[in-house]
Amino acid sequence: MERTLITLTGSPHATLFDQDIAHIRRVMRPSLHGDLGGPILPAAYWRKRLCQLLDTGNLSHAQLCSVDSLLLQLDQFEAQSQSVWNPLIPATAAPFPPLSPTAAGRPL
Repeated sequence: MERTLITLTGSPHATLFDQDIAHIRRVMRPSLHGDLGGPILPAAYWRKRLCQLLDTGNLSHAQLCSVDSLLLQLDQFEAQSQSVWNPLIPATAAPFPPLSPTAAGRPL
């Protein structure tokens, strides 16, 4: 007896959309946090991917809710990263003042 995959919406594209949403859900957060060099892929990339899914117009209600949740996570990430970095904006280029010639010549 041969088994076939049955999709609830009847569309073969629905499975592809589900897979794409699941992939974005898995990798978006780690790629946004990245490493010391910053995000691996920026929020703009993920927003574009999610908007492309919305533009298809073929998403089920559950898929729309998933995409909306991911967009809200992006908004939250962007709001948090701005609040974290804002206090650092007024920092000067030289974190330590230069030594005076008299202080540099005498032993400490």
